[in-house]
Amino acid sequence: MKIVFLDAATMGDTSFAPIERLGSLVCYESSTPEEALERVADCDVLIVNKVRVTPELIDAAPCLKLICESATGVNNIDLEYAASKGIPVRNAVGYSTMTVVQATFMHILSLTGHGPYYDRVVKDGSYSASGMFTDVKVNWWELAGKTIGVIGLGNIGLRVAKVAEAFGMNVCYYSTSGTSHNKDYPSLPLKKLLAVSDIVSIHAPLNEKTRGLIGSRELSIMKPSAYIVNMGRGGIVEEQALAAAVDNGVIAGAALDVFEVEPLPKDSCFLKVRHPERFRLAPHVAWASVEARERLVGMIADNIAKGW
Repeated sequence: MKIVFLDAATMGDTSFAPIERLGSLVCYESSTPEEALERVADCDVLIVNKVRVTPELIDAAPCLKLICESATGVNNIDLEYAASKGIPVRNAVGYSTMTVVQATFMHILSLTGHGPYYDRVVKDGSYSASGMFTDVKVNWWELAGKTIGVIGLGNIGLRVAKVAEAFGMNVCYYSTSGTSHNKDYPSLPLKKLLAVSDIVSIHAPLNEKTRGLIGSRELSIMKPSAYIVNMGRGGIVEEQALAAAVDNGVIAGAALDVFEVEPLPKDSCFLKVRHPERFRLAPHVAWASVEARERLVGMIADNIAKGW
């Protein structure tokens, strides 16, 4: 059995041993659409992360029996066409839940606690030269007693809510599907959630209901002291609107792990802001702890081992 991974560089230095035990694994760091058409010619199992699996790619693989997504979302795969050819598509669910939750609070604590500022004033000698035992020029506040509004209370959003409770925060949520299935926390309309939250944390998929969900109008509803954290998908928040809102003090700051276009273009609005200290930007890495990538490889191997 030949197994082809078209964009294996997305997994870093993670061992593929569990997959290699199942067949002959051929890994390509990345693949252009043209390269992909050639590389799948004789594969039985195809593994992809961001490579688009189009009807043309499927047709170029006459031996193809299984498509494995090395992620949770499968929006890069033409599911309808794969089904019409009798080719199952399997993804990996839940492998990065705790990792994303941890990254979420890394950003929340950095924003609310101004960690980079305090680190800088010590390292650049400002603290040593101040003559004061402390530096209280920049105010920071406790999470306890504040409200976090979670947009998308799935596996990750629910864990974020639980950790927020441990910090003493009040939790509310907005259901992007329209089904308020959780009774532990109040489900609010989006405008109400934005108005009452000190932190808005996004953990929703990108679909027709969430694309452009947060724009200038929605950001203007938030408190000037509030922060927004997007750990879902880039298209959920209108980037130009967010950059302007934070720069102009409409809200206090923002953290982003995801962007509309990835990698972030050199002319991105986020790289031109007047107040970069109000932003925390990460290269779509919240999913990628060592443990999460190891779990992901194991899930892919399990999906292949199930057969078709």
